[in-house]
Amino acid sequence: MNAAKLPPLRLTGAEILRDGEMQRRSVSLAEGRITRGPLPEVDLSGYLILPGIIDLHGDGFEHHLAPRPSARLPHAMGLASADREAAVHGVTTSYLAQGWSWEGAHRSPEAAEALMAALAAYRPQALTDLRIQIRAETHLPDCGPRLLAAVKRYGVDYVVFNDHLGEGLEMSAENADRFALWASKLGQKGDELMARVMAAKAHAPNVDAALHQLAESFDRIGVHYGSHDDADGEQREYFARIGARIAEFPLNAEAAGAAKSMMNPVIMGAPNVVRGGSQSGNIAATDLVAAGLCDALVSDYYVPTLAAAAWTLVDRGFLNLPKAWAMISTNAAAILHMADRGRLEPGLRADMAIVNAETRAVEATICAGRLVHLSGEAALRFLRAPQAMAMAAE
Repeated sequence: MNAAKLPPLRLTGAEILRDGEMQRRSVSLAEGRITRGPLPEVDLSGYLILPGIIDLHGDGFEHHLAPRPSARLPHAMGLASADREAAVHGVTTSYLAQGWSWEGAHRSPEAAEALMAALAAYRPQALTDLRIQIRAETHLPDCGPRLLAAVKRYGVDYVVFNDHLGEGLEMSAENADRFALWASKLGQKGDELMARVMAAKAHAPNVDAALHQLAESFDRIGVHYGSHDDADGEQREYFARIGARIAEFPLNAEAAGAAKSMMNPVIMGAPNVVRGGSQSGNIAATDLVAAGLCDALVSDYYVPTLAAAAWTLVDRGFLNLPKAWAMISTNAAAILHMADRGRLEPGLRADMAIVNAETRAVEATICAGRLVHLSGEAALRFLRAPQAMAMAAE
């Protein structure tokens, strides 16, 4: 990762999220880890120190790679831009949600493999911990061995299954304009996309066996996997039976309730919370939060909504700050069994979002002990510290 580690420091005067509550205490870091002991101090009175945000699913990076559908940029440039956006908003671990689909174009297996290779090359320069989540369309069973090989080669540890064929068939039959827009976004003509839809439909008899085979392989190599956009309880139960126990963006309370009844974690979008509802007309995430049917929030298509969603839950009385922030940090870490992050405890990675208590702006982000974002009054506080000044001069 890029940027040198901070020297040993003790951050004092702030409110720290520790053990599920806000506490007035200090937190120390050294060699990229949270530690104990008397160390040179940085006074952060007036700030909140919260665990770094863990974003389990975000496809906003696509806008960094292609600011316009017909204007794609080099992978390295797009990844660097997405990386910096994450750091500015307090995100220390990001999963870039990349399609592996029969749709082709930027969601094709070829595009996914190219992104994996580009991220592997970029990672030594990264500010944050960037990873890839593969969104694998179910009706592409012949590509199972290819997907597994790519997952192994690039160390992908999170896959979700999508089944959007039904939506495509319905759209083609009932909403020609929307189908044409979908094709346009993929750089295709309507008849070309229709041919892809029908080819995917022809694979239906082989889907179940292919998914079971992939699931067994994922279990052997330690890949976490789930499903995306479960339409009902029956679909959630199907995916749970094959081992895909993470429920991403269930479309309704029935699907979310089925997930919780099977102790499957439910993930929803932070933009849904901030906007007060789903942009696609599905269930409001706050309804699931209120019912105890949502465990974590992710950026989906807009990174700035992560911290904003936590504050929205606080302001609207759904959760207190420790519980709301846990939905973008501690809970997310638990879902993917990331034991080294998501909490501010000695021995864990020094991943922190330093938030101005008055403005709620993330003014500093520390990722594995590296200062990857610094702004506002917090910048002055760090630069006043002799050790920080020495670090800046090196």
